[in-house]
Amino acid sequence: MPVKIRLARVGRKKISKYRVVAADSRVSRDGEFLETIGFYDPQTTPKSFEFKTDRVAYWIKNGAIPTLTVKNLLKQDRFFEKMEGLEKGIAEESLNIERKAERKRKPKVFKKKSE
Repeated sequence: MPVKIRLARVGRKKISKYRVVAADSRVSRDGEFLETIGFYDPQTTPKSFEFKTDRVAYWIKNGAIPTLTVKNLLKQDRFFEKMEGLEKGIAEESLNIERKAERKRKPKVFKKKSE
């Protein structure tokens, strides 16, 4: 069974919030999932997200593939650097790894169609 770590949408219309879940890749976005391993709220400033690091590590070690968005969130949280340190036997408190700041993006510029 191919497992993916992906987002499942929750919340009401136009107020999106997401759960980070481990799910079978053949199931629909909001369908059945194996386990909830975090959350992501893109509406807040800065965007808030949280992971159960031990469960994410478990699923990745067992072959789960994170989607692009989840992978970017894990990179921003420096999850892979933390896991490297833990595999070497360094305690998480002594790593002193802070979360990266959110990327600043330029506002979109809409071009008018010339007639």
